[in-house]
Amino acid sequence: MASRFQEASLVTSPSYPNAVAWSSENLIAVASGHLVIILNPALPAGPRGLISIPNAEPYQIGLVRNQDLLTGVLLPSSLKRERHPCVRSLSWSDIGMSPNHGCLLAVCTAEGRVKLYRPPYFDFCAEWIEIVDVSDMLYENLSIMNFGESNNPSTSLSKDQVVQDDHEEDEMISSLRARKRRKTSRDNSNLHEKNFTDRASCSKQDNQAVHNVLQIQVYEQASNGQDCHSLKKCSQEISPEKYVSREALLSALSVAWSSLLRFSSESSSCEDVLRFSLLAVGSKSGSVSIWKVHAPECYHVERSNVSPIVELTAIIQAHSSWVSTMSWGIVGSDSLHPKVVLVTGSCDGSVKIWMSNKEDLQKPVEVYKSSFFLLKQVVAVNPVPVSTLSFVVSNHYNAMHLAIGKGSGSFEVWKCKISSRKFEQIVSTKAHAQVITGLAWSYDGRCLYSCSQDNYVRNWILCENTISEVPIPANTPGLSSSTDLPDDFLSCLGVALSPGNLAVALVRSFNVELLNPMYQARSQKAAVEFLWNGAQQSGESEDTETITEAILGFSKNEFAYWESNFLWSLKEFKDLNKPLVLWDMIAAMLAFKQSMPEFVELVVTKWLSVSYLGFHADIPMEDLVPKIFECFSAVPSRLLHILNVISRRVMLSELKTEEINRKLQGQRTNNEEEIDLWLKLLEDSEQELRERLIGLSFSAYLIAESSLGSVSPSTWNWRPAGLAQLQQWVEINHNIVHSQLETLSAEVKSSLTRSSNTTETALEEEKCPYCAAPVHFHSPEEAYCQSPQQNKSKSKEIERRDQRHKLERCCVSMQICPPTPLWFCKCCNRMTLELAPETLFALPSFPSDLKSLPESSFSKVASKPFCLFCGILLQRKQPEFLLSASPV
Repeated sequence: MASRFQEASLVTSPSYPNAVAWSSENLIAVASGHLVIILNPALPAGPRGLISIPNAEPYQIGLVRNQDLLTGVLLPSSLKRERHPCVRSLSWSDIGMSPNHGCLLAVCTAEGRVKLYRPPYFDFCAEWIEIVDVSDMLYENLSIMNFGESNNPSTSLSKDQVVQDDHEEDEMISSLRARKRRKTSRDNSNLHEKNFTDRASCSKQDNQAVHNVLQIQVYEQASNGQDCHSLKKCSQEISPEKYVSREALLSALSVAWSSLLRFSSESSSCEDVLRFSLLAVGSKSGSVSIWKVHAPECYHVERSNVSPIVELTAIIQAHSSWVSTMSWGIVGSDSLHPKVVLVTGSCDGSVKIWMSNKEDLQKPVEVYKSSFFLLKQVVAVNPVPVSTLSFVVSNHYNAMHLAIGKGSGSFEVWKCKISSRKFEQIVSTKAHAQVITGLAWSYDGRCLYSCSQDNYVRNWILCENTISEVPIPANTPGLSSSTDLPDDFLSCLGVALSPGNLAVALVRSFNVELLNPMYQARSQKAAVEFLWNGAQQSGESEDTETITEAILGFSKNEFAYWESNFLWSLKEFKDLNKPLVLWDMIAAMLAFKQSMPEFVELVVTKWLSVSYLGFHADIPMEDLVPKIFECFSAVPSRLLHILNVISRRVMLSELKTEEINRKLQGQRTNNEEEIDLWLKLLEDSEQELRERLIGLSFSAYLIAESSLGSVSPSTWNWRPAGLAQLQQWVEINHNIVHSQLETLSAEVKSSLTRSSNTTETALEEEKCPYCAAPVHFHSPEEAYCQSPQQNKSKSKEIERRDQRHKLERCCVSMQICPPTPLWFCKCCNRMTLELAPETLFALPSFPSDLKSLPESSFSKVASKPFCLFCGILLQRKQPEFLLSASPV
């Protein structure tokens, strides 16, 4: 049996499959009964976030006669009402959707309500903040068009042939065109209730050859003070069949976020980039509503009162029964022209794959047409319902891998070549005795985890066109969990992989009857278990000379798998679209370092030589470091960021962050050769990044000055700050910086001197924000204000120095940080007022000619809150008793 290395107990138990989700910023959300519990895997017993699900009231969708309540199709609706709220489905958005560049969380309740939440990053509370009620917006749209029924005078019906793929059967979809929507939820009234009965009669259009496209009449958005229910109340008497159909349309069952999509705007002359995610909401009617949620135009560490723009773009009549599960995928390596794929599974047993037309996704909602067409019906209608899906697009292998979990305990694996779009079934196996509650691909679709209500978790390896089960390794690097958490589990209700794929999270419910009624049964209803995934076979043979014998219970093969998976994870983070979240890799390396530090050093050495030199150089670290120094100017910024994180969190883990920062400023007292080696590596890497930033700052300023009058300043999202301080730093370090910086610094200084309306010259004399004393520039990290008591005797010099204010400098602009909330890096503990341009993080090397950089490098490029030196997501510094993400 696999040994967990840590766990977290839960006070309530999950009730539905897929009860756990792992975000791209390294937070875990668990659908735990009437609560959503958000925790940090780096501190599973630490502070947590919370979302409480309130009771819901049904929408007014029409009146039926009393004598019809307990007859016919209304009988299930009359008997099913429960007053206990419960979370049914949840999904994380991609990073960059929250106002602080974090993730949004979509929550679907058992009563059919869907809401979006953001983290309380400046509210100083544990409860997450509701920002959008998607169900309210859907109700408004359907109420205006009378739920798409033919007797609505304000709804026009037109026939619109949907584009079909040549490889598939003649099936059509229905699309709903909507006006641009923007709304923030303001009330907590919820929708409908839990229903476990499959009603295929809720949809009447799925089997038609050509479907009607419903068009919504133009209407005005309700004012901020007007409740959505006051727009229109369906108080007329309707038939029981209509009531059931409307109820099914409004009853959501599942939610799924797509990745953050980027489209270059072809309608604008400037370099605009559309950035949004798609939210899919599956309902009991078999329809899927697609919502376009736009990413913020800029990010703030303090302000969050800007509501996201949310647009209802389409409603697809995907199935004839409940849409129980969904999954998104992105096809195509070009991030500016992606093809979006949506997989839907239903309680009628069918599974379908839909693909979008990228041109339609870019268009405004007013001219929206059918953007999704049926690519493939993978599984036809059958008596076994689909309980879960896992879909991954491997651009490296040019294939799509789809795993389908069923209520019978079996699952199917399908594979499709992207180029040919030909699907083939790899396996259909009876893996579990009860319903499958979770599936998760790892290592780019080469490994698959499955879990079930029977409490078993299994691991599978996909090799070519065969899949086989492999045991989950029982050995755990470092110390395994030693808490008093019991092992009396009843079922497993979800599985999720960490961003680096090296850790697995499982949600299990306890068998309360076997727990101690006094000390355990009251407070421990379920638990989140964490297992290491690094020793899993990846399906690819890996030659290694790292370990030649078994040590500490690990076999030689297990060491080889760990090494291979470490290197695979590090290689994946070279992709700039993948956020730099290295927590699982750092935690695993630190666990190995306790007992086998030589293994960690060998893995890091191999990664350094392959990434920086281009080949595996089997030489000692002291001989490799000088060769690495020579390559700094020629490697991408992302590699420098990964090196800095590994240096600080792994190789120099014995030192505190503040101590490392002091040593980097020249205050070194430790003469250990190994520590000095990594300090020197870290120092030179950070200096290379700082010089790249200064070069971009000077270049951006000169380009802006040369194009003044021809380019509007409003089209520039990033303008350099602290030019005076950057010039002083170049002058102090003129003997070690790139020659280009000295030339550009002189040009900037000359331009500032000629400019009469500039304010940069005033920044040369900085003032203390506390006492207004002058502050001179001596260090890019910190500063001391000058005491105004210049005529004091020398005997009081020490007392005078103690009265000086120690000030922090912004690590980007080198200006003095004001006493206001700032961006904070959890890796290097530096504070930032200004943000580095996105261009810096995408540089493949130090620019050979900074003057020749195009204007597009700085125009319309939103600055993202990433650390200049570590590349991880910045955040507002939180008290220790509040939840915050840990990228490292």
